[in-house]
Amino acid sequence: MTMDSDATIDQGSAERLSQVRASIETRLEELLPESGNERDLVALAMRESTLAPGKRMRPILLMLTAEGLGHEGTWGLDLGCAVELIHAASLVLDDMPCMDNASLRRGRPTVHLKFGEDVAILTAVALLSRAFGVIASISDLSPVVKTQLVELAANAVGMQGLVRGQFQDLRDGQQSRSPEEIAMTNNLKTGVLFGAIVDMAWLITSSEETIRPTLQTFAMELGQAFQMYDDLRDRCPDSDKDQGKDAGKSTFISLYGEDKVREQLHVHLSNAELNLRRVFRDADMIASYMKMVFNKAALTA
Repeated sequence: MTMDSDATIDQGSAERLSQVRASIETRLEELLPESGNERDLVALAMRESTLAPGKRMRPILLMLTAEGLGHEGTWGLDLGCAVELIHAASLVLDDMPCMDNASLRRGRPTVHLKFGEDVAILTAVALLSRAFGVIASISDLSPVVKTQLVELAANAVGMQGLVRGQFQDLRDGQQSRSPEEIAMTNNLKTGVLFGAIVDMAWLITSSEETIRPTLQTFAMELGQAFQMYDDLRDRCPDSDKDQGKDAGKSTFISLYGEDKVREQLHVHLSNAELNLRRVFRDADMIASYMKMVFNKAALTA
């Protein structure tokens, strides 16, 4: 996947991406309505943490993947929004003083600073609960598929995914780690949720079993690339979150330096696109979107 400072997206792709993003924003607003009570701090924090301007990479990826596999309904939209709620919950927890102790997220004060640590914890729990409720309430899906979707989300959140990845990052990140150990943590923190996203798209489209491993490889390569992107952004002056939170932590940048990490990021992106094109006849839409996201990662020195 070629990434350069002059990368552009064709008008048709740009218009479709704009439509997809707008539908996500509208649906998130519907799923998190205003309570009408200014003292309902948890409801306010749920909206603040989720509706703050973000990339919406995860729901967009789910919707585009489902479309590429032939889905024409709205299941992808609700699943994408459920994943975004899970992602928002994880960010609220990541920012807590007992974890990354961050003060800025998406250009705004973090939830625990604005609303208090008690509200932040309850907000994360409420967002996770809302996410699973959204998945369970999707109409016209068979009970078997719904159960599988809930299981995918649960595994991505729990000790096979985000929770274990965050624990490893907090406890092991301050120690010397091998490249394999760093990659494993990165996969748990990011790749597993991407894997759940493509699995969800695969499930709701009843696609062939043979393409599932290839989609998973795409997701894992993308996850590694995204974690490297995130590490690079930790040192970027125009970042919309705290800088320097990885200082003293064992990461690929601390091992190899920024130039080598940028180079490896390109490798992961190329591998991701290669697997993507093994599944889709026309992968240009997703490839264009990935290009747009990663082009901002300061991939050139």
